[in-house]
Amino acid sequence: MNITHELATRIVESQPTATARERARAGLLDFIAVTLPVLRGETADSGLAALQSVCFARDSQTRALLLGYAGHALDFDDFHPDFRGHPGTVILPALLAFAGEHPCTPDAFLDACVTGVETAGRLGLAAGQRHYQQGFHNTATLGTLAAAAAMARLSGASVIQTEILLGIAATQASGLRAQFGSAVKPLHAGLAAQAAVFATKLALAGFDGQRQGVIDGFLAACCAGSDPDRLVAQWGAPWRIEVPGLEFKPYATCSGTHSAADAARQLRERWLASHASSHPLAEAVVRIEVAFPPGGDIAAAIRQPANGIEARFSLEYVIASCLLYDGVALEDVAEGPVNPEIAALAARVERCPDPSAPPDEHDPSARFHEVRLFFADGQSSGSRVTRQQSLSKPVDLVKKLQSCLAGASVAERQHIVALCELRTQDALSGLIKLLDERLRPLH
Repeated sequence: MNITHELATRIVESQPTATARERARAGLLDFIAVTLPVLRGETADSGLAALQSVCFARDSQTRALLLGYAGHALDFDDFHPDFRGHPGTVILPALLAFAGEHPCTPDAFLDACVTGVETAGRLGLAAGQRHYQQGFHNTATLGTLAAAAAMARLSGASVIQTEILLGIAATQASGLRAQFGSAVKPLHAGLAAQAAVFATKLALAGFDGQRQGVIDGFLAACCAGSDPDRLVAQWGAPWRIEVPGLEFKPYATCSGTHSAADAARQLRERWLASHASSHPLAEAVVRIEVAFPPGGDIAAAIRQPANGIEARFSLEYVIASCLLYDGVALEDVAEGPVNPEIAALAARVERCPDPSAPPDEHDPSARFHEVRLFFADGQSSGSRVTRQQSLSKPVDLVKKLQSCLAGASVAERQHIVALCELRTQDALSGLIKLLDERLRPLH
């Protein structure tokens, strides 16, 4: 099988359903909710300022770079379990930047988004779990190809152009997990979106490239034990944006911490049911243990965060924050020093991988976290929450936007929500204009 040809054909011929388009609308609202606070300066982020000082938003490639960075800067953006990464923050910046230069219908935009997520999910299945475990950041590597697929669909590229386009994208795909906890992690998303736009423009301009063997070569080189056939088998049946679907984050932290956060919140609620306030809880706890499948903390690997950005990837910090404050505030995982009260309690957390559980790499969807508190009086209290239990609680995206854009008026937030619905041509152009106003070059 010529896997590049088969994939290109499916991308070009994709016909997403109305339900799939609705999921894409939800993904767009989530992306805007977490991107605008960074672009508007409501959440401090020196990385964007540095980027804008050297990358002027005068073309779609640079706008894709800046939007991708801003969308992933808070680590609050969507997640896809098959992809094991964040598809929205690479796909949508590329599409929005390109659509600003090449106007399209809202349906064409949404279909491209669905196609990109389909490719993202299938790339994750084809690559397998080893790609991430080897140290690659899927959002950066596989995300470059997913965004390129979305771009091929939106731009109307032919099958041959799409084959070349995918190959150009694959040869640019890169990104390492070693950069987690720094501004380079969201830069990965921006670079992936930029590379997708660049690959599309080159292919449409007639630039030559290998039409086969590049996707296979990428998987063979970077994904031990990959299965390329999973890229195209049962394409769109169902659409990956529907099943297993996009996951929207309730916390601005690594998704690998979320069931631990929920377990900690349950313990806090249990404590408050029999005590006057949460403060004695911190005083009474002498030790905290968190259990999970072996390897289940591969993404949340930072034990003693030096700053708020690193804290997003710390099981200890997230558990302590939820015990103290019933959640994770954006300001406690933003640039700058960690919250000292959270850090003090986090120092009492011990990681205790459960050897009786199957390794996380076998089935990340079966992940769980069991948090147990040990008190000075010898008593203990524990709570176990699975990843699926955490996901069963839907995230209200309108409320998420409201919490992220606290500085915006009610009318302004309502206007943004209406734009993200993409019910009219004016809505898409209005949304692009809203973003572009925040991406104007500084010089």
